[in-house]
Amino acid sequence: MTYSELNSLGALQLKAAGIEEYKLDARLLLQHVCNVDAGFLYAHGDSEVSEPEEKKYRDLIARRQKREPLQHITGIQCFMGLDFKVSPDVLIPRPDTETLVECALKELHDGMRVLDMCTGSGCILLSLLKYSNDCEGVGADVSERALEIASENARNLGVEASFVKSDLFENISGKFDILVSNPPYIRTCEIEELEPEVKDHDPFIALNGHENGLYFYERIAKECPEYLNRGAYVFFEIGSTQGKEVSELMETSGFKDVRVVKDLAGLDRVVICRFA
Repeated sequence: MTYSELNSLGALQLKAAGIEEYKLDARLLLQHVCNVDAGFLYAHGDSEVSEPEEKKYRDLIARRQKREPLQHITGIQCFMGLDFKVSPDVLIPRPDTETLVECALKELHDGMRVLDMCTGSGCILLSLLKYSNDCEGVGADVSERALEIASENARNLGVEASFVKSDLFENISGKFDILVSNPPYIRTCEIEELEPEVKDHDPFIALNGHENGLYFYERIAKECPEYLNRGAYVFFEIGSTQGKEVSELMETSGFKDVRVVKDLAGLDRVVICRFA
């Protein structure tokens, strides 16, 4: 079977399974299996695929048909132009979160100390450190497996960072100039309504924002001042309906210059504030 024929077959199977981006996923899986890029597939569409590659591709398409995330199948997700290892132990980095990183980069200066709370794969912290100079970064997470993956990502990217097993600030020391966090913010009752790729494959602990979705924002707002330098910035990713609630929470907690930033889809995505 040729590259073009196999790609078309995979796309048809994913379409039948209700995969929205069936053409893209089919192509990316073929690229992954054959270790080639999109240009190669287009230029050599009439070339024959080896039998082992065809078998592996069919196996991976079958996994995707069952709504296993593409990123778990390939083990990689691109974020901020960087490749991050992912697994079912960490939340898959999403394009929306790049808005958080871009906002933080505007205030990140050489030599600053950054704390990433609920670091997961480390994608936020490591992106900030990769695109800055002489900054120090600490990533905190309650999951040991997540911290192992974050540490591996740091090594792969050639970035120095410290990762600490901590229930929020439990094992954090020192003060920071920037705090970034994409905490769990989905209401427990809403998790079952999410797409299968999310509810069945992302870690429940990384999704569950408890009853009102604000549990971790409330705890961080209460506990973080002890760990912030004066003038430090806080950057939260939020759910698209949480801008008003999280902003009011931070204002009530004494933070200044509170504002909400929208993502590329025009939805509320980041709350920024300053510890005065």
